[in-house]
Amino acid sequence: MSMLKSLMNTARRRSPWLFHANAGSCNGCDIELVTCLTPRYDVEQLGIRLEASPRHADIIVVSGPVTRTTCEALETVYGQVPNPKVVVALGSCPATCNVFAGSPTVVGPLDRILPVDVYVPGCPPRPDAIIAGIAEAAAILAGDKPRPVHNSSQTSGEGGR
Repeated sequence: MSMLKSLMNTARRRSPWLFHANAGSCNGCDIELVTCLTPRYDVEQLGIRLEASPRHADIIVVSGPVTRTTCEALETVYGQVPNPKVVVALGSCPATCNVFAGSPTVVGPLDRILPVDVYVPGCPPRPDAIIAGIAEAAAILAGDKPRPVHNSSQTSGEGGR
């Protein structure tokens, strides 16, 4: 492995930048994600940063069931995040639609729209579970952990810079 590649993998592992996309959630997951930034958990000391632009992010964190109005926006955001990228489904809603399953405004679980690499279970998930999920996503980015196999019907992941 070249020295530059080794340096990039270390940076991806130790300093992942997150872009949070709310796909129609009740805000329970959003509050727990923000809790990770407070002094009690202080993920910024681990190098984890919440980024406002998807073009500067490494990890997309999606909360909430995917609704008709957010489906296209999620695909656009996914295309804007440079490769390599990881998608984290935060909470029960993006994984299963939870209590919103069967709603006429809900398109379905997130994995029908984007290839999900990490699931953080819970309604809402605890901050320590969120931090563990982000650490797992960072390990995938760095190549320390294999990427899960995705269905061919999902987005190809050819977006980015």
